[in-house]
Amino acid sequence: MQKLPDKYQNKYRIPSTRLRSWDYGWNASYFVTICTKAHECYFGEIFDGSIHLSKIGIIVKKYWLEIPQHFSFVKIDAFVIMPNHIHGIIVINKENDGRSNVMPSKETQNIVPSKETQNIASLRTISQPHQSTKNKFSPQSQNLGSIVRGFKIGVTKNARNVNSDFTWQTRYHDHIIRDEKDYIRILNYIENNSQSWIDDKFYN
Repeated sequence: MQKLPDKYQNKYRIPSTRLRSWDYGWNASYFVTICTKAHECYFGEIFDGSIHLSKIGIIVKKYWLEIPQHFSFVKIDAFVIMPNHIHGIIVINKENDGRSNVMPSKETQNIVPSKETQNIASLRTISQPHQSTKNKFSPQSQNLGSIVRGFKIGVTKNARNVNSDFTWQTRYHDHIIRDEKDYIRILNYIENNSQSWIDDKFYN
């Protein structure tokens, strides 16, 4: 693991997750997990600690990487595709949204990092809005739910050309990344996920 930048100094924090007042259109880094229905393994198989993608797995990767093409304020950070789910960090980074938050990125085995983080550990400035200067909730087309929903719809339409039974789990799990320590913990989890598949709670 690369050394954390001294510049951070625990200065920028998001106080907690699942805040009732939290607007999921606000700028932040979000760790999301999206599973297939009944944890069916449509995306490939794990061999020697690495995922070997199926045709549907390749579709999942394609549409995940294309998220920023449909949502210009989104950046894709580390992610990993597993046989029946995908873990990934989605960064909402809209302009002029107030105070900032900083997250590092690194390239790791079996993880696809964002373009600006390849081969280096970089800092990304993430703005966060002042609640007093904006509406409580942002437009539904510009929040985390709409991003995930669009991704799932795109995958489903194409995956069913391969297997007509393909279905996502209705809901998905999300976690607001609160600080750099939280980010590194999640990054380690993503990095090691395929190597600990048998012990994964989604193992099927």
